[in-house]
Amino acid sequence: MNAVSSKQIVVVTGLSGSGKSTAIRALEDSGFFCIDNLPILLLPKLTELAGTGETERLGLVVDARERSFLQEAPRVLEELRRSGHAVEVVFLDASDDSLQRRFSETRRRHPLAAAGTVAEGIAREREALRELRAVADLIVDTSALNVHDLKRLVQARFGGGSANTEPSLSIMSFGYRYGVPPQADLVFDVRFLPNPYFVPELKGFTGLNPEVSGYVLGHEDSLEFLTRLQSLCDWLFPRYQREGKAYLTVALGCTGGKHRSVALAHELHRRLGEQGSRVQVWDRDVDRE
Repeated sequence: MNAVSSKQIVVVTGLSGSGKSTAIRALEDSGFFCIDNLPILLLPKLTELAGTGETERLGLVVDARERSFLQEAPRVLEELRRSGHAVEVVFLDASDDSLQRRFSETRRRHPLAAAGTVAEGIAREREALRELRAVADLIVDTSALNVHDLKRLVQARFGGGSANTEPSLSIMSFGYRYGVPPQADLVFDVRFLPNPYFVPELKGFTGLNPEVSGYVLGHEDSLEFLTRLQSLCDWLFPRYQREGKAYLTVALGCTGGKHRSVALAHELHRRLGEQGSRVQVWDRDVDRE
């Protein structure tokens, strides 16, 4: 019998209405072989069947529709890790108000509501998924994210190719005006730098514009900050790797997420990419009004 090759497996789970369908489509667009609502007990069999083929990356949705199988999920996931597979559990969450609003807008019935209210269904689902949430490697609050934001986040995290032992880095620019991204591992405030917003000829552009980028990077403090941050990433990477952390999200924030943070995020992306690091960049708030 042929040995089962090591797979990169991303398990997407979380509350109904939190964006699981968007996340699994983003994985599929990134080259994963994806299955929605595969019973968790069948996952080891799936990896065995895919073991001799070219499918190296698997994505699947596990949610409250599994009911009685949910309690087996932590055990199955741990068995897969012991078998040499790189397993990442992504739990999508959102506030009750956000979930209720989404169900109201789509006029869908909550799968656990039965004859009750959406609020009751959400409460039952939170309890049913409690143990799976506890073993998640990444918890994403999608309350303030639209479908495009969530897709970019997933692809920035998992779109860099097949799994390997080197940690990958996601660099995110954001605006404090819209809140600190909850998925960030490290957050750096760059509002200490001069703001191009107050330069009339630069105000209408973003940090992706060469003139704005040149203005931001033309300050000595910007270059010193980037040098120190790059050094910190170089120091942290092997230590996160040693503790088994495969992904690291570094967020750079300015007031509106359009100028300073964008220019710095892309320059950091360029510098780390030149070193051969697996790095993705995305600008959360650059298109906001």
